[in-house]
Amino acid sequence: MIEKAYRNGEKLGLPVWCCDQAGPFQTIPDLGPSWQPVGEPVCQPHEYIRNGTAKLLTLFHPASGQVRAKGVVNCPNSVLHPWLKQELAALPASPQDQAPASIRSRWLEWYEGLAVAPVLPANLPPLRMLLVWDNLAGHKTPDMVQWCFAQGIGLLYTPLGGSWLNMAESIQGLIEHRALNGQHPATAQEIIDGLEAAVQGWNKHPTPFVWGGKRAARRERARQRRQALAGSGACIRRLRRHIPITEKLKRNGGEHAK
Repeated sequence: MIEKAYRNGEKLGLPVWCCDQAGPFQTIPDLGPSWQPVGEPVCQPHEYIRNGTAKLLTLFHPASGQVRAKGVVNCPNSVLHPWLKQELAALPASPQDQAPASIRSRWLEWYEGLAVAPVLPANLPPLRMLLVWDNLAGHKTPDMVQWCFAQGIGLLYTPLGGSWLNMAESIQGLIEHRALNGQHPATAQEIIDGLEAAVQGWNKHPTPFVWGGKRAARRERARQRRQALAGSGACIRRLRRHIPITEKLKRNGGEHAK
């Protein structure tokens, strides 16, 4: 369903945003490129003071490449939820007038087939955007979930072990490299300043992200090589037809076969 959102959400008039928290980043030397001659690597200090950590709250729009982020020293629900509500409420909204029946059917379309579907309120507003984030207990608090539903925000949780479905993690890796590679921050505030400066630089010339590529093609080929068994979820890999050794020798040349 998350892949469907990445591919078709924007076409259906539903902006798809991703949320994640990067870090913690420590006050230690971060390796990175340097102008040192080949064979003479730059020396890193072996003694340093661990003076706290920092994290980066990230809200990412893959279709445009825009990032909304904030550096913090920790991110419990009391910090994450108010910031996220403020950012989500500030996003432009242009819901279309729909009949109540079509509104509910459009919501249910994104929860079809789930083992545990969310309980939608009786009075639903038009669905205006989708939010992809991790499957954490703090992301499922009743207050946060009901607030998102009231704002017309559909929630899509990545499955356990499937955080790679959250494209916010990709942009966080780029921001981290730009901000910290080759640096030795001494305080958590220096880390926060570097991360937020990197976000500002990225937003000046953002790069849109598109779901797919070589990895998605490999996964699709792997699915096609599997063969389902009966009506369960079991499957086997498609095996090549066994060729006897004598036939192989004949194909390679008559002399070898003799």
